[in-house]
Amino acid sequence: MRVSADRDVCVGAGLCALTAPGVFDQDDDGVVDVLTPEPEPSQRPAARQAGGLCPSGAVRIAE
Repeated sequence: MRVSADRDVCVGAGLCALTAPGVFDQDDDGVVDVLTPEPEPSQRPAARQAGGLCPSGAVRIAE
């Protein structure tokens, strides 16, 4: 799995960071930061869920 995020599309809702805090964070402006572009198997379900919850579609998950 590979995780990425389009920071230009991010609206700063923070659902990614709340759902998968080991994979995502937010910078000082509330914009998504990917902490772990290749999550461990234990982090993958939360990363997938975060991708589905992102209201702007900024979070991308490639299997």
